[in-house]
Amino acid sequence: MTNRKNKGSKKSVKKQNKHKGKQALQGSKKKHKFNTNPNTHRKRHGGKSVTAEVTCSGLTNEGKGIFLWEGKELEVENLLPGETAEVIISRKGRFTKTEIKRVINSSEDRDIPPHSYYYESGGCQIHHMSYEAQARFKQKTIDKLMKPFGKPEPIITMDHPYDYRNKNTMTFGLNKKRQVICGLYAPNTHQIIPMERSLIHDPKADEIIQTIKGMMNSFKMQPYNEDTGRGFLRHVLVRVGKNSGEIMVVLVAASSMFKGKNNFVKALRKAHPGITTMLLNVNNRSDSMVLGEQEKVLFGKGTITDTLCGLEFQISAKSFYQINPIQTEKLYTKAIEMAELTGEETVIDAYCGIGTIGLVASQKAGKVIGIELNKGAVRDAIRNSKRNGVKNARFYQGDAGEYMVQMAARGEHADVVILDPPRSGSDQAFLSSVTKLKPERVVYVSCNPETQARDMKYLIKNGYKVEEIQPVDMFPQTAHVECVSQLILKDS
Repeated sequence: MTNRKNKGSKKSVKKQNKHKGKQALQGSKKKHKFNTNPNTHRKRHGGKSVTAEVTCSGLTNEGKGIFLWEGKELEVENLLPGETAEVIISRKGRFTKTEIKRVINSSEDRDIPPHSYYYESGGCQIHHMSYEAQARFKQKTIDKLMKPFGKPEPIITMDHPYDYRNKNTMTFGLNKKRQVICGLYAPNTHQIIPMERSLIHDPKADEIIQTIKGMMNSFKMQPYNEDTGRGFLRHVLVRVGKNSGEIMVVLVAASSMFKGKNNFVKALRKAHPGITTMLLNVNNRSDSMVLGEQEKVLFGKGTITDTLCGLEFQISAKSFYQINPIQTEKLYTKAIEMAELTGEETVIDAYCGIGTIGLVASQKAGKVIGIELNKGAVRDAIRNSKRNGVKNARFYQGDAGEYMVQMAARGEHADVVILDPPRSGSDQAFLSSVTKLKPERVVYVSCNPETQARDMKYLIKNGYKVEEIQPVDMFPQTAHVECVSQLILKDS
């Protein structure tokens, strides 16, 4: 991906980028840094490896290139439709692993990532596509998944598809030279890929993390070693209020014993005066969770605030808050439009989190009921309701499905159910509770259209029809896409 600065016309910049891209793809190993050593590959996987020239015929939903080899359809990362490449194919038992050795001819849709670690970290699966190609890819994915329900609207894209993440977490460790490094884990491993800058992270967050890395030696602060259980710093999490400008820094450590913490906080604040709060989170667990239960405020109030759709939200270290506020406003605006609120309706905000969608809906609804399993999130939602002077919203801790079943048993009614479940989607127990309550409209917001399509089939079998489907590009440079759908009760 090239850094797009305003130098000359878009056409000339695009032409320069294509020229650079072809040079890099055809001759420059420095830019791509694919693992091109078959011996290393064979040693790592313990099986035979061959190099084959293949042509990409399409993309998977994860953005991997598809090609045919010995009559089998295989997938490989970083390959685009129409491109021909040399691919290293390794077999070990029933498993086949693929890796690009060299792209022979590049697609017009290819962009060159500015950092070599892009190919190793796996965080931005389609960073090698131009943004126009990314939008087409995501539209095609949604169109295919949603074909049984109707024709989706054109995807809502982002004007500046970079620097959007308001939450950034980096892991710390030591390299073979015993030097402190920080970055992201390589896919399916606990090997840290050193990373200084990502074009989807907030630049301030990356700068702060690099400053912390540079301070560690002088403060005799050791990164945590998962194998030995020794060391102190595991991760650093930075949250940025995109509209407020407030910044939270969370040091995730293996122990609460933080020697020299006052001097460390003072030095970091001197380097970055924009930091408004700092916390120490203690995580001595051995699983993949980033944050532990124990938390101590080192400076400031322990939370930050940000504005979304005209409302102010308080965000804690553990709060779920959409990572792309610019696109979130577009998504929520569309969701509220689909709810067709006139000021009289009772709205249920299932999986309500800290209350973002429900509080936005409260501005046009008669009454909002938010339900969430996480107690901390419910507390945040209640605080956010009071902060914004909202009188017609109530938030409860519990299972949303059970709550709706109880409402139906009491003869109570809801006009609209808005749900924004995790990537795994809803379960049948929840969906059956929706069909028992029979709201006139269901607005389904999803970060995983595959599980959304599965759940919509259930609702359709039980009395609903799909009226509108709107994809939103919430996560540029990645294969993920958000989608909001409106379902209407047929009898109504």
